[in-house]
Amino acid sequence: MHSPQETECIQWQQILRWCALRTCHQHEKTVATILSQKGFEVFLPTYEAVHRWNDRNKRLTLPLFPGYLFFIDDQERRAQILSTPGVHTILKAGNVPAVIPDEEIASIRRMIESTLRVEPHPFLANGDSVRIKAGPLAGLEGIVSRTKHTLHLVLSVKMLGRSAAVEIDASVVEPVSSPGGTTKRLAPS
Repeated sequence: MHSPQETECIQWQQILRWCALRTCHQHEKTVATILSQKGFEVFLPTYEAVHRWNDRNKRLTLPLFPGYLFFIDDQERRAQILSTPGVHTILKAGNVPAVIPDEEIASIRRMIESTLRVEPHPFLANGDSVRIKAGPLAGLEGIVSRTKHTLHLVLSVKMLGRSAAVEIDASVVEPVSSPGGTTKRLAPS
């Protein structure tokens, strides 16, 4: 049995949910600033990049997920969020804001707070068709297979009904698009 204070704390934790919103093109920092000034807790993960122009190099801080930022949902103040200049929409699952798991937010925070180089990467799911961009396997296409700590490229000989996998680095793969512009995905069997 929880004390009244513990119960209130548990209820408060259940109310505080991370959600995501879509911003207008290149408005992530502006929206984050305005929402922070309105008293919302926001999280805009960024990374450092060097952009080269003909006459100079410039170090920029860019959004890790262009067009998106995270915020703690407050049902009673949603209209304030949606009326903020630069906000396009709140991401939803059905008719309610989609909740981003705390573990995912914590992982992203940990990654960007580390000293390691962080940069955006195309989303790859198990079953996605990919092409190797560089290295001794450059040009090979196969299916991504992800285990807990490794990424593999699976190549199959359909006639034999057999496959082989090689461990790959995620930085050297790119999704293979089908003619309709979508990523090819292995059909469930």
